Amino acid sequence: MTTLSARISQSMASGSRQLLSGLQPGEWLSQGKQLLLPLVGILVFLGFWHLAAPQVETSLGAFPGPVQVWEQSGQLWQEHVSQRERADKFITMQEERNARILADNPEADVRIRAYPGAPTFLDQVVTSLLTVLAGFALASLIAVPLGIVFGLNRYFQAAVNPLIQIFKPVSPLAWLPLVTMVVSATYVSDDPMFEKSFLTSMITVTLCSLWPTLINTSVGVAAVNPDLLNVSRVLRLSFWTHVRKVVLPSSVPMIFTGLRVSLGIAWMVLIAAEMLAQSPGLGKFVWDEFQNGSSQSLSRIMVAVLAIGFIGFLLDRVMLLIQRKVAWNE
Repeated sequence: MTTLSARISQSMASGSRQLLSGLQPGEWLSQGKQLLLPLVGILVFLGFWHLAAPQVETSLGAFPGPVQVWEQSGQLWQEHVSQRERADKFITMQEERNARILADNPEADVRIRAYPGAPTFLDQVVTSLLTVLAGFALASLIAVPLGIVFGLNRYFQAAVNPLIQIFKPVSPLAWLPLVTMVVSATYVSDDPMFEKSFLTSMITVTLCSLWPTLINTSVGVAAVNPDLLNVSRVLRLSFWTHVRKVVLPSSVPMIFTGLRVSLGIAWMVLIAAEMLAQSPGLGKFVWDEFQNGSSQSLSRIMVAVLAIGFIGFLLDRVMLLIQRKVAWNE
């Protein structure tokens, strides 16, 4: 084991030396700036926040600083751990009870009920992520094919462009009542697969986030090199072959730019949608804490604000990474 650890350490040290030796002085300076400047910006922000927060008095007391927010984030984690322990005990008790019932009567109909406790902060984060990904996926499935069709036919594009410009700036607060009424009227089931609040939030996200992808896809398809289009005509490629071999390889960068913008809008819209639809996600968490009005509410809301911003940043980085890795070679 010692020999293996020594070999790993030597390999890592050798790799580090090779990496560092390959950097020129100018690259050293550039890499240092890329790491140092964001760190300086974060420290300046934290310092300003720490000094300014006590000066802002609200009806619930002074505005929370970084220390109070950090303490509440730890408390939210402890609440999540305690909730999971209680849920595990609840399930275990039901399994033991069912085992005793089946021992007495093997034909008995036994069930395990879900833990009835309220969702924790982390549970609500997961719910929000699932909702935004579902809404974003639905928006992409609608926007990309329509964008390709619009980009290939300039007459069709001219006909629908006014509608796009009309519906694109509509706020999620305007869509939400309409979506709520439609979902309530059409989604009726004794054993629903999804909660109505989830569908309402998801469809609202879809309606607000599909436009950037639709527009960018249309623009990217319309901007395909005319020489490539002429080659496609000469070879008499079928419509689907033309799209796969000519259109998509040229328009993928624009499509992914639209997808990145759409995902950012989807995440921003979701919080407002969850507040009004009362879907158990981050938006509802913020609203419940605002209604609670306790001395800890402001700190908890700030935890949610930072979580929303950080998750939005990660989603954008993931999309950027996918964009850099994807190459259409069909």
